[in-house]
Amino acid sequence: MSIEDKIKEIEDEIQKTPYNKATSHHIGKLKAKISKLKEESLQRSSSGKKGQCFHIKKSGDATAVLVGFPSVGKSTLLNNLTNAESKVGAYQFTTLDIVPGVMEYRNAKIQIFDIPGIITGAAGGKGRGREILSVARTADLIVIVLDVLNPQHLNVILKELHDIGIRPNQPEPDVTVKRKKLGGVNVSSTVPLTNLDEKTIRNIINEYGMHNADILFRDDVTIDQFIDVLDRNKSYVPMIILLNKVDLVDETYLNEIRKTIPDFIPISADKDMNIDQLKEIIFEKLNLIRIYLKPQGRKADMEDPLVVKKGSTVIDACGKLHREFVKNFRHAKVWGTSVKFPGQKVGPDYVLEDEDVLRIILKK
Repeated sequence: MSIEDKIKEIEDEIQKTPYNKATSHHIGKLKAKISKLKEESLQRSSSGKKGQCFHIKKSGDATAVLVGFPSVGKSTLLNNLTNAESKVGAYQFTTLDIVPGVMEYRNAKIQIFDIPGIITGAAGGKGRGREILSVARTADLIVIVLDVLNPQHLNVILKELHDIGIRPNQPEPDVTVKRKKLGGVNVSSTVPLTNLDEKTIRNIINEYGMHNADILFRDDVTIDQFIDVLDRNKSYVPMIILLNKVDLVDETYLNEIRKTIPDFIPISADKDMNIDQLKEIIFEKLNLIRIYLKPQGRKADMEDPLVVKKGSTVIDACGKLHREFVKNFRHAKVWGTSVKFPGQKVGPDYVLEDEDVLRIILKK
């Protein structure tokens, strides 16, 4: 029996099993089996194929990747957002390789990748889908581009992303699993668990060959989320959904789509509609902030800020500048909304905010 047949057989059993407290441990075990089989199938498909691969070189302050079916307008959109020159054509599979471009916005340099259009079964390797989608796993933002006349493609794309291990717009579950040699399974939680009981947890981890472990839940996770934690190979990436070519339809049509896809951003890459708003949304979704540096005895450079992720500390900023700044760090001074008074002395773990002015003092 092939792996695909085994997966189908288990999925059929799950469908036939009524979900309740008495059966949750059995369903959890079956879902763990499916997850392991899918991972085995992906590993086989990737190891058994030799040939051309996609090689990308990241640069800039963050990366975003355009994901969609062929001929939805990704290349035109990339050309509008960035300095790229992605080939545009009114036929499918125009883009046969990954085309990078850089969007400069609010002093940030955001690298955007136009990848070949995906097709149904991409995560399983069809149309070089695994190689294509693997680019999305390491991006800071996934931008799904839909044709306004085919919004139903969203479900296919989300399934392909899920099957290759991407969990768009999902927070990473706060669950710690520490394998040990002896002592059995110890489960503790800082929150009430409404989806998992200890028997279900034990059944799932046994499928992964774990019989001794300390497990700490800081989130009330589902069975599927717990299995994702055990797989240790999932990617949690922010996502936005674009509906392209909206110049072809009226507002009544768009309102109908909002009933099933409430959070889409309407654009027309060809007519340059809402592109400026899109740039702002991309910047905000990437959670970037600007830090202005003030050398000793000089004014702050307000033209060329250091761009870092929201939540970055002073020592994070030092690390982005040069490793010597981390090695020789003594203290820092900060001006801005994050401090109580201008020029406040702070330590390495101080969290910076957007448009703070930073002066780093190094050991002599």
